[in-house]
Amino acid sequence: MIRRSLLYLVVSVWMTLSACTSARNGVVAFQHDTENKKINVTVNDHYFTSLIYSDTLEKPSLYPIKTPSGKFITRGYPLEPRPFERTDHPHHVGLWFNFGDVNGIDFWNNSSAIAPERKIHYGSILLDTILLTDAAKGVLKIRSSWVNHKGERLLSEEATYLFNGIKNQYRFIERDTRLTAIQKITLRSNKEGLIALRVDGAFEAPDSKAVKRVDATGNVADIPFVHDDANGLYRNQQGATGEAEVWGRKTPWVALRADKEGEIITIVILDHMQNPNYPGWPHARGYGLFSMNNLAGEAMDETSEPIQINLSPGESISFKHKVIIGGDMSDAEINHMMQQFNQPK
Repeated sequence: MIRRSLLYLVVSVWMTLSACTSARNGVVAFQHDTENKKINVTVNDHYFTSLIYSDTLEKPSLYPIKTPSGKFITRGYPLEPRPFERTDHPHHVGLWFNFGDVNGIDFWNNSSAIAPERKIHYGSILLDTILLTDAAKGVLKIRSSWVNHKGERLLSEEATYLFNGIKNQYRFIERDTRLTAIQKITLRSNKEGLIALRVDGAFEAPDSKAVKRVDATGNVADIPFVHDDANGLYRNQQGATGEAEVWGRKTPWVALRADKEGEIITIVILDHMQNPNYPGWPHARGYGLFSMNNLAGEAMDETSEPIQINLSPGESISFKHKVIIGGDMSDAEINHMMQQFNQPK
């Protein structure tokens, strides 16, 4: 009788743990749309994001990105403009990873807006192959080449994405990035990097300044105007708030909170303690650019030392970051997720 009770207890505990695991680990699915050059990602049967790698882009990106409730956290412009969006920085598309100074070549600012005669100063990231899609683990792995304007390879990149979610509460994106030198490489301090997100207009800081925007019909307006839905607020682990206090100040994480259509949404970027120059410098702008940069150095903080990383052919450098999309998240909750992120796996 005692044995049977113990058996029931063991089975009950096992079933409880299994249910908790199922609840924590969202069911991820991938659908490869080869015609449109994108891989769609769903979590718990809800659209989450797509890896897009069109020939018209200068880098692969995750675009768009949605909350569990279906709200965009990414700006639509320039690919799919939505009413009242800003029209600046056409190279800001979805969630991406690149850098502004690789052997003096700018991989960050490249876009269709760059005049042909100036392309010599810019680089592109081209997807070479999809190495792995493992829906059971939520893993997508790709290999890309960082090339100059002549198509010559400077770096080979292996990027491993881990997608996950908890029911209708959270969505997670982990990105492990390994850059391997094809030729001799120098990375120098630059504010333009590394993992970056261009957010939806609700996450912009309130601003009374008129700027060029898309009008209500989806076309770029002739006259700049103000749109008053913006209510985003940055904060970091140290308790600083607002762009002026958060931008360029080393921190393990930055959160961006806003009310979008009656729903409180928080976006967090976590830096990993094993990254070079941890913790990184956040490139967090009130107009909607949100990034964590481990190679900024004195370009963002004059009290920091200059950065120069030299890689010989075959040598690599690696980075790991995590993006969290949740509700009204507390500092304690974010710190707990940061500790989990930094635990050995």
